[in-house]
Amino acid sequence: MIIFYFQIKVFVTKNRGSEEDARDIYQDALMVIYQKQQKENLTLSCSFSTYLYSVCRLLWLKQLEKRKQHITVTEESGIYVDVNDNILDIFNLNEKYKLYQDHFNRLSFSCQKVLELFLAGIPLKEIANILGFKSEQYAKKRKYQCKEKLVSSIKNDPEYKKLKYYA
Repeated sequence: MIIFYFQIKVFVTKNRGSEEDARDIYQDALMVIYQKQQKENLTLSCSFSTYLYSVCRLLWLKQLEKRKQHITVTEESGIYVDVNDNILDIFNLNEKYKLYQDHFNRLSFSCQKVLELFLAGIPLKEIANILGFKSEQYAKKRKYQCKEKLVSSIKNDPEYKKLKYYA
């Protein structure tokens, strides 16, 4: 797989990106392709390297658009295919999940536990017992406070506004 990376690095760095950008795009593309394969048993009509390059190219162009940078693409290989088929949907979903995870991990340990247990479908009465809360009502109040803190934190992140716009 590392053989394919060099081609991506050249494309990204010739188009206003850094080596770190290239690594991120490469990793994101591999994740998107993996998820697409899991979801719909991907069948390629080109080589894997061409498909990977095409996905990376699409993701980098979207990244430049997101950064509001003028797009004049310098192609190194010129060998790519149209990969518009829900690749961006999968990528956007991954980006939203990363944003959620980042803000979730910033919550206090107590808030993380309350939300984890609630999302696992555990009743509030049991959550109160597990976490040593005095009542089910307090567990409910705590869940609400933690959820509001998480939502507020996400909504105040500049990345949220970008994701909302490009979703």
